[in-house]
Amino acid sequence: MVSYQQFMSTVQLGIKTLLLHKLRSGLTMLGIIFGVCSVIAMLAIGEGASYEAQERIKALGSNNIIARSVKPPDEAREQNNSSGRSRGIRYGLTYDDTARIYSTIPGVERVLPMRLIRERIRFFEIELPCQVIGTLSFYPDIVSIDLIKGRFLSHMDEVYKQNVCVLTTSLAQRLFPYHDPLEQTIKIAGVYYRVVGLVREINTPNERPQSGESEGETLENNVYLPLATCKARFGETLIKRTGNQVNSETVQLHEIRIQMKDHSFVESADPQVRAMLSRFHKDVDYEITVPLQLLRQAEATKRMFNIVLGSIAAISLIVGGIGIMNIMLANVTERTREIGVRRALGGKKRDIITQFLVETVVLSVGGGLVGVVVGVITPILVTSTTGMNTIITWWSVALAFSISGAIGVVFGIYPANAAASLDPIEALRHE
Repeated sequence: MVSYQQFMSTVQLGIKTLLLHKLRSGLTMLGIIFGVCSVIAMLAIGEGASYEAQERIKALGSNNIIARSVKPPDEAREQNNSSGRSRGIRYGLTYDDTARIYSTIPGVERVLPMRLIRERIRFFEIELPCQVIGTLSFYPDIVSIDLIKGRFLSHMDEVYKQNVCVLTTSLAQRLFPYHDPLEQTIKIAGVYYRVVGLVREINTPNERPQSGESEGETLENNVYLPLATCKARFGETLIKRTGNQVNSETVQLHEIRIQMKDHSFVESADPQVRAMLSRFHKDVDYEITVPLQLLRQAEATKRMFNIVLGSIAAISLIVGGIGIMNIMLANVTERTREIGVRRALGGKKRDIITQFLVETVVLSVGGGLVGVVVGVITPILVTSTTGMNTIITWWSVALAFSISGAIGVVFGIYPANAAASLDPIEALRHE
């Protein structure tokens, strides 16, 4: 048995030996440093990207089902042409769909219809593009928004078709740089509306189907109107003129959000909603999104992504381990005479093995510690310079450091055995 004092003296001897060749030892550690750093940094980047994706999906509501209107294919549009100079098409979700979903689908808590129109908003000389969202008073209960100031739309606003609106903070800051937005009057499509509240929407509906003069433009400037007001002021038909041709599109609702009572109802309600819509829609002019399914897919993708990134980064650790083994084999050749002298003076094989293993472990653990520091700093720098979200997890740090220590043992066994297996007499003859 090797005593504690003997072991510590062996450790000290190994460290002194490595310090005699500082440059060589430092270069050997670089492989481990880069390997540990890459494992921590790549997993932090992957974890950050996955977290953002999951948060966006969660903001949609894991107990929600989202139905969106979609323009039918070009063939269907051609069939609806009334003449060569005038074309009209009617598509998308309807108010009847809303009523049928609420009355026939089991487990439905609430159904939220929405209209989305691209328009321009004006306050005195300031004019900006905006996205008008016609909706109901319980919109904040289904869509993740934070009420910053004032109030949201009320049920009475809907009943009396009031000309009131709620703005997102991003739009309000640009539209009212020097005024308090509340109780100010803004103008949309020639109609005046009174601002009653400010909100910050966590999940901005940039991918919703919309209609209006700026269709296709990505916006975060949302204006919320009572649904009845939106219908009365903008109608359901959008008319576009292109040369001598007049095109019209009629859409009642652009989006319907179905809030289920519990997660358990979501998966059973999904096929029922699809079947009901397919029964009453001649064309597939809608699409269904189930955030719960997307969330599960995102979690599975996250696990696979972490495995791939971790595997790629682990390769650099293995390469670093091979570098350590090569250097230690070269050390065995250089120190053959030293090994022979130690064996001749009574040194045992286990002493030689211990010394060489200590040296490899010191290199790998030392490189691992430096790699952990660099690996923690790198994601922070990435976040500060690029704005990319990164998340450093304790398990990635522990995993990378543990692998670096294990590499020192695994890749140090062969050089240590090679050194201990030298014949003392032949070793003493070595020049």
